Amino acid sequence: MCRVPGPIQSIERAAAILRLLARGSGRLGVSEIANSLGLARGTAHGILRTLQGVGFVEQDDETGKYQLGAALLHLGTSYLDVNELRSRAINWADALAARSGAAVRIGTPLDGKVLVVHHVFRPDDTLQALDVGALLPTHATALGKVLLAYDASAVAALRGTLEPFSRRTITLPHALDRALAEVRDMGWASEVEEMTVGEAGVAAPIRGQGGLVVGAIGISGAVERICDVKGRPKPALVTYVRDAARAVSRDLGASRW
Repeated sequence: MCRVPGPIQSIERAAAILRLLARGSGRLGVSEIANSLGLARGTAHGILRTLQGVGFVEQDDETGKYQLGAALLHLGTSYLDVNELRSRAINWADALAARSGAAVRIGTPLDGKVLVVHHVFRPDDTLQALDVGALLPTHATALGKVLLAYDASAVAALRGTLEPFSRRTITLPHALDRALAEVRDMGWASEVEEMTVGEAGVAAPIRGQGGLVVGAIGISGAVERICDVKGRPKPALVTYVRDAARAVSRDLGASRW
């Protein structure tokens, strides 16, 4: 007769530490964690070092305290990707690629970047690379500008780190503030050779229940495909992107967009 294995204590303790860090408003030290969970300090330290090794927690160099790590946040975003945002958006993304003739990407915020959770290739025979899982800069992409426009804390964290990718990249905080205000006014964002010379893009917010912005959907391609002769995004393409964003938002239960 086979015996059913019982719970593994070390895993239970690791899960308890992660829950504690998730509930906390800031970083916690080894002693704080050990005392809160009734663990020996050495035990708590050993589990934390293991969790740090796989990226599930991070340690502040100055204070020695711990917080949740980017790898764990990535897993959480992957859960949203598989179970909510990506599954709801797939059909609309395919339709947007067909209507626009451009590549389509769906992004969510992750650790100050844009995580690409879905990518539809341009409907042509050119060689293309899959971007799913890529992390894009927020200030230099249409997807990122959309996410920043509705997240003041992310904008504050970005100040002083506006890396230039081309001569057209926004690198001044006041210029970024002005651009994000325009995104909120218009309901969509654009990029024209701000990350990659010769490429442009358009994106719009995806909203969930309560109108909260949970992601962005956008198109990208050669400047001449996306923009008119004056270098502005073609109105028809903007309409296609906004229609797709509204459709996904509706499917996610948003009552406004």
